[in-house]
Amino acid sequence: MDKPIIQINNMSKTYQLGGETVHALNNVSLEINKGEFLAIIGPSGSGKSTLMNMLGCLDHPDQGSYLLDGKEIGKMTDNQLAAIRNQKIGFIFQNFNLLSKLTALENVELPLIYAGASAGERHKRAMDSLNKVGLKERAGHLPAQLSGGQQQRVAIARALAGQPAILLADEPTGALDSKTSKEILKLMQQLNELGHTIILITHDLEIAKQAKRMVSIQDGELQENGGALLGDFAIY
Repeated sequence: MDKPIIQINNMSKTYQLGGETVHALNNVSLEINKGEFLAIIGPSGSGKSTLMNMLGCLDHPDQGSYLLDGKEIGKMTDNQLAAIRNQKIGFIFQNFNLLSKLTALENVELPLIYAGASAGERHKRAMDSLNKVGLKERAGHLPAQLSGGQQQRVAIARALAGQPAILLADEPTGALDSKTSKEILKLMQQLNELGHTIILITHDLEIAKQAKRMVSIQDGELQENGGALLGDFAIY
């Protein structure tokens, strides 16, 4: 059996806030296999944003280890972390983060420029990614010419274009209406069925239920399958 694509062991992270020590993560351990669709659910202040930053190689843990695709992340320099993010992780954000003056195609191509891909390779991979999310015919449209759901599809295509090991989605339906949210979640399920590893961060139990596996976080501690904590979560 293949090793998990993510292995976190006894990870902790504390912050100083107004003279008080806040334990954002407390001895967290988590394994995620290649091809999984995992939801991490937690209310505001639970530690889920800190955990997302760790998973996305945006911050260092104070203690513990983090292996991503076999590489130890915890002691990497900021430049090394930036390289890992570029190579291994496709980010999907709540507010899309598209550049308004660039077309859908150009937005998807942008991270490939930073990755050093040739113009021909950028175009091919961007068009392939737009086709995967059903927007090949909208490649020349600006974000303002697209609906919210279409903009999020462009953002997903941008994440896919780098051919990352993991798609990390932070509240990807938070800015969308319920009908469009369902469409985006269905797309993510389809991408997972194609073999993409997806980690979904959310506060919403109904959204989390769309994943194949769910863990909850509260007070910096994880519970598999939601645990008793889910009864405390607001669904809105």
